[in-house]
Formats: sequence, C-alpha cells, structure tokens
Amino acid sequence: MTRKRVRLAIVGGNRGASFLNALQAMSDRIDLTATCDLNELVLNQWKEIFPEIRTYHDYSHMLQDSSIDAVFVISPMHLHARHSIEALNAGKHVLSEVIAVQSLEEAWELVETVERTGLKYMMSENYCFSRSNLMVKHMTEQGLFGEITHVEGGYIHDLRHLIHHPDGSLTWRGHLHQNYNGVNYPTHSIGPAAQWIDINKPGGDRLKSISTHVSKSRALQEYFSGHYGKDHPASREGFWRQGDSAVAALMTENGVLITIRVDWTSVRPHNKTQYMLQGTKGAYLSARHPNEDDLIWLQDRSPLDGESGTEMWEPMSSYQPEYDHPKWKQWGTFAAGTKHGGGDFLVLEEFISAIQEDRTPLVDVYDAVTWSAVFFLSMASVQAGGNPVAFPDFKAGRGFAR
Repeated sequence: MTRKRVRLAIVGGNRGASFLNALQAMSDRIDLTATCDLNELVLNQWKEIFPEIRTYHDYSHMLQDSSIDAVFVISPMHLHARHSIEALNAGKHVLSEVIAVQSLEEAWELVETVERTGLKYMMSENYCFSRSNLMVKHMTEQGLFGEITHVEGGYIHDLRHLIHHPDGSLTWRGHLHQNYNGVNYPTHSIGPAAQWIDINKPGGDRLKSISTHVSKSRALQEYFSGHYGKDHPASREGFWRQGDSAVAALMTENGVLITIRVDWTSVRPHNKTQYMLQGTKGAYLSARHPNEDDLIWLQDRSPLDGESGTEMWEPMSSYQPEYDHPKWKQWGTFAAGTKHGGGDFLVLEEFISAIQEDRTPLVDVYDAVTWSAVFFLSMASVQAGGNPVAFPDFKAGRGFAR
C-alpha cells in the first residue's frame, strides 16, 4: 500500500532536537517541512541538518503555510493547549508533547476543537510506548494477569538543573514549581497505567476520583542556597509552592486503585520511572534501579522455589519476544535506537500511521485531557486537604453531570 507522505512542522525547535533520531528513522514517510522557535541559533541548527526546511519565529505565520499537514507541538508545557488548538483551527493535525492542558477550560476547548474539526490529535506520551509498558498492555489484553485490581506509576527524576537558567532566573519548569502544588507532571505516571486497564476505551473503565497529598518543599530551597547563596529569593522559605513529592490515589468506576507519584527535584540516583500491576492471576514490577530486572509473576506458570516451594518472580525478558506487543515486533528494530525506551520513535510512528490510515490514534484527545486533568484536579484535592475530587467525563460533553 502506498501511503501519502505527511508534511510535518515542529514548534519548539530546541526540545524538538531530541526527536532527531526518530524523525530520521521515519524519513520515508515524513517530509520535515518547517520549524518554529524564538531562538535564531536553534533555527540555524535545524537548517544545517535539513537544508530545505522553512524556519519561522512567528507561530501564527507558520500556521498559514499551506504546505504543512501536521504540527508537532514541543513548546514549553504551558503553551501546549493553545498551540494545539491554534494548529487544529488552521487545519493541521496535531501531535502534542505532555501535558496536553493545564486547566479544565483548556481541556474542554481542546476536546471540542478536535470534535469540530475532525482532525487527528494525539498526545506524545512516550512512556506508553516503551517495550516493557507495551508488553504489559499486550499481556493484560490476553488476560494473563487475571482481573486487575491495582496499578502504580511513578516519575522520579532529578531535574533541578532544568529549573533555572545560568543566571539563576527560572525556566518554565521553575515557574511551575513556584506557582503550583500537586501532581504537576502526571502523564508519565498515569499514562501506561491507564492504558493497561482501558481507561476511556469502549467497554473499558473510567477515572472516578483523585485524592492527593504533597510533602513539604525542601529540595529546591537547598539547591538554590548551595548554588546561588542564601540571599537568592529561591533559597528562602515559602518561595516554592510545590512540595518535593506528590502522591495521588485514583479510583476508577470499576473499583481499580491507581497510585501515582511525581518527584523531579529530590536528590537520588537516576531511575526515573517505576510501575507496578497487580491482578488476580499475576503481577508485574518494574526495575527500581539500573542493576535490577523488570519482573513478572504468573500464577500456574512461573516456577516455584525448589527448596521452599514458594512463588518466584521471573525476569520480564524471559517472556520476550513471545509476549512483545505487535507494535514492538513490527518496529522494535527502529525504536530501540531512540530515547525513552523506543517511545520517541513509536509515538511518532503511531501519529503518522493514524493520519495515513485515517483512524483514531492510540492516545487520543480524551486520553490526553483525562490524564492531563490529574494536574489541576490534584491541586484542587491538595487545597481541600486531600479530599477526593471527581473527574469530568470528557466524552459526555461539557456540563454533563454524571
């Protein structure tokens, strides 16, 4: 089957450079047409790699370019919703980095814009497409874990160096920690877990409520004190609203418990994602440090300890490639060379395939706004002393009371 090539533009050229390997791996299906960034140096770097690319400083001007089919939104997080909505209104398909929205109003506007335009929208949650997370999804679809009762996701990644510019002024991440307090970057944690239990899918489940607690804030105060002195505003008590660790408990309508944790300022060795799944017939546990394997246990299949006869965990690799997800079996050779466990290639491949095959992408707008809603709903829960806050039903329409 001959597929029409997709003419893709990028807004946010600096961050977009991390997708170079994925873009080059898909050069037979993508024409990288344009890029937009405020920094002339960044634009020149793109021009050196792709001499034919058109460069823009003004996003609205780029959206008037009729040769662009789709836009990859990789701008700072607080701009994702606005840039996505503007691109859709300009007739472009959209792949957006996480999170998709930061407020309920943005969520409804994004949903309604996608529904009205009929264009393809996908959120680029790359952790849903790592080999292990795809494999767990594939195994749940075959019932190997039995009925799922509890899933867990954690994003714990020391990114203090990205909180500030060299002069000590705050980046968008810094302003995020200064002004909000909750689960402020949720989709790496909730995305894979939600896919495992078919949140928002036909015949699947729905998120019902969220209860959130956040620790005190210490990591950034100490970091700025050590780097910029005790007189720096960020070194003072009360400057940071965001606590170091945020933990949320979510309940689904079918009674599944989801626990998530986000912490990207605490000091610790690098191991940024942690996942767990518990079913009635098996369990999955992701590696907690670089020297550990992802682990699986399946009732009546995993071996017993020879001496005690007790159940034993098995390395996940012992079930590969037998239970690898079809996407990994098809594209793993290409994906393995890209970042985030192959996710950077596979999100792009899935988005381009959804356009070329005229179908809904695996992470659609309802997934995007539901997972991103953890951002503002968790903050409402924190302000309410940890009390549960209900999830809107974005498929039912604005104003629908469930």
